[in-house]
Formats: sequence, C-alpha cells, structure tokens
Amino acid sequence: MGYKFDPHVHTIISSSCGHASPSELAGFYKERGYGGIAVTDHFFLGNTCIPRDIPWEAWVEGYCRAYREVKKAGDLVGIDVFFGWESTYASEDFLVYGLDEAWLKAHPEVVTWDQREQYEHIHAEGGYVVQAHPFRERTYMTEIKIHPYHADAWEIANAGNEPYMDRLAMEEARKYDLPVTAGSDLHRVDKLKPGSPFGIDADEPIRSIEDYVRLIEDGTGYRLIVPEDRFDCEGMNPYFKTFLYTMNHQRTEVTAPFYPEGETAGPPRN
Repeated sequence: MGYKFDPHVHTIISSSCGHASPSELAGFYKERGYGGIAVTDHFFLGNTCIPRDIPWEAWVEGYCRAYREVKKAGDLVGIDVFFGWESTYASEDFLVYGLDEAWLKAHPEVVTWDQREQYEHIHAEGGYVVQAHPFRERTYMTEIKIHPYHADAWEIANAGNEPYMDRLAMEEARKYDLPVTAGSDLHRVDKLKPGSPFGIDADEPIRSIEDYVRLIEDGTGYRLIVPEDRFDCEGMNPYFKTFLYTMNHQRTEVTAPFYPEGETAGPPRN
C-alpha cells in the first residue's frame, strides 16, 4: 500500500449538504491510512451554503474558509489537504484543481462560463477539470450529460453511485481514451456509503495538487481504491436519456443502448 488520496471531499462549512467538520474529516482519513485529501465543496451555482448576495471577494473568502480550516486540521494530525471546487451545471458536476483563492477573486466571470468555456479557460490558466460521476442518476435529475471533450479526466468510480453507473463511466472513458480517477464524494463520516472511502493509491506521496494531476494524466503509478468487484456488475442501460456534448459543444442524444441485450436500470434513488 502506498499513498492513499481522496480527491472528492465536502465539508459542513461550504456545502449545504455537508455534515463533516474539519477535525472530523482530518481524523477520519488519518485513521484509515490516507495521506491526503482534496476539499472540493459545492461551488457558486451548486449546493453551496455561502450566501450568494454578498460581494464576490467576500463570497470567495467565505467559500475558501472550509479549505483553510481543513488544512489546519490536517496539519495537526499529519495529512495533506489540497484545494479544489465542484462546479455544477443543472445536476452535472466538474471537479476543478490547480487554481487558488486569489485566482477565483480575480475571475468572477467563472460563474458565467458554460462547460466548454470552463474547460478552455481553466486550461489556459494551468488548471485541471474532471467530470464527476458522469453516469450518476438521481431523482433530482431528468437526463445524463457526458463531456468527454470538456474534461481532462473522468471520475469513473464514486462511492455515491450504484456499481452499474461506474461500469458505464469506466467503459465510456476507455472509448474516449480519458484518464480516470475515483473519489468518495464524502459528505459525512457517520453514515458511510458502501465501500467508502474511495480514492487512489499512489506509489509515491502526493505533495501538491500538481502531483495528483500528473499522476492522473500519466495513467501510471496509482491504482483506484474501490471494492474489488466494483466493475464486475451486470451491464445496465441508464434509466434516463443520455446526451453527449461534442467537441463543438453540440448536444447529441445517445440513441443506441449501451448494452443492446441488457436491461434498463430502474427509477433512480435520491
């Protein structure tokens, strides 16, 4: 076992759906042998609990307080904590890494970008974009939207997903030759999702978020931390219709079933 890292973690400070305090998160991951985590709370258009009617700089400071406090708690127990955010577009989510609080303060227009603009601008500034849980299905959704051309990598295993969703993500990521990762999407430490925590197991310590990005891009030097049979489930077609966004950001329905002889998943859970 090498260096265990969870790149998808939420807090009670910035995410409305978060229940974990900084000290709880630091202790939880330390006890389970993790070397580090990334704090990726829900951003401005997502399920944030930071009031949106305050000036932008004040909003960013309030949002980034979660990272700062988890970082402080992590330093006390000896785990690395890095910064990111989870941007949302009507139930489709992207994890953004490699940029910081100062960059956010200087770019209030970030909340106006569509998925392609986000990808292009984040890249131009040296950041990295991962589509989170691409085939997730929930009662608050009406469709699945996948972005193989507007993300650097896909999170193909997410502890909040059903296994068939992750199998679909894994197979589609291979089709587009996308780098892959896994994350817990942790919101609380008292009611764990099956198999939690997820993440990656790296051969060498991750000392910066840039180290993590290089690992995922290289595709070597790490393994996914997921249940052994995570991708061995029966292949199932999504319950919702699936839409692919092309390189030019054109929305195209995926009409053929992913599994011609396979069953369709039942109604999603919340």
